[in-house]
Amino acid sequence: MKKLFKILLYFIGAISIIFVGLISFIVFFLPNVGKPDKITIERTPERIERGKYLATSVMVCVDCHSQRDWTKFAGPIVTGTEGRGGERFDQRYGFPGVFYSKNITPYTLSGWTDGEIFRTITTGVDKKGAALFPIMPYHYYGQLDKEDIYSVIAYIRTLPEIKTDVPKSKADFPFSIIQHLIPRKANLQTRPAESDTIAYGKYMITASGCQECHTKDNKGQIIAGLEYAGGREFAISAGIVRSSNLTPDINGLKTWTAEQFIKRFKMYQDTSFHSPVISAKDFNTIMPWMMYSKMKASDLNAIFAYLKTIKPIANKVEKFTAKS
Repeated sequence: MKKLFKILLYFIGAISIIFVGLISFIVFFLPNVGKPDKITIERTPERIERGKYLATSVMVCVDCHSQRDWTKFAGPIVTGTEGRGGERFDQRYGFPGVFYSKNITPYTLSGWTDGEIFRTITTGVDKKGAALFPIMPYHYYGQLDKEDIYSVIAYIRTLPEIKTDVPKSKADFPFSIIQHLIPRKANLQTRPAESDTIAYGKYMITASGCQECHTKDNKGQIIAGLEYAGGREFAISAGIVRSSNLTPDINGLKTWTAEQFIKRFKMYQDTSFHSPVISAKDFNTIMPWMMYSKMKASDLNAIFAYLKTIKPIANKVEKFTAKS
């Protein structure tokens, strides 16, 4: 009996050593996405203009990396805060920790090389190679064209410096361990010609990261097979708001026309529209309508054309549930 007990102790000890060793390997040696490329991006007017369009209207980098005014519908950006970071994402909204968007003005990025910024956007590691929580949808950005990422970098290099220090993000356990496993090497693609409408629409919706918010999730990870079916929940002060079904199902976009889809976005670009002030008890949305409304109609049309080709998923979404 004593011998059996000793064997059991040795077995438990061996398993413990293996477990600790595995955790240590993950923490100290991962992620491993390679060193940043040694690149210097030429800041041509054309590249900066393309980058501005992507960063403010498609990838909407400026949306998360600025201050949003949540006293108004759709939380428009507070003018003068572009790139300062500091938006907080925490357990109130279902995140496994407390995460802050980074300051991406020269106050922070002047100490970064273009290669380091490129690696961060496309793989999800910071200047030191540490894993970032995928609030920034770097897995999608890592599927874009290298030239488009170059353009975004060229543009954000032109942002005015804002001297704001952002608190350090902190993941809860065990996600603090799991987070090391999320970044991966980029799988860069070539941007399709705009004439190839479906392929171009797929590229642009990838750049927009729509799938991330319009798919149900399990502890922050989207559920495979439910892509674009909507229903992801977001906690706001007034209750729970859910993303729309974007598949060509009767509960989604089946009866929509391209004109209706484009108009839904462009209504927020109308000069007569002003984001109304709301109370903490009113319905609101995290959808950055003001930014997406500036997307070109041709790009929105391509996105709609692509969405019409994906698998319809029957998911009737209750848009909003108010707090009792």
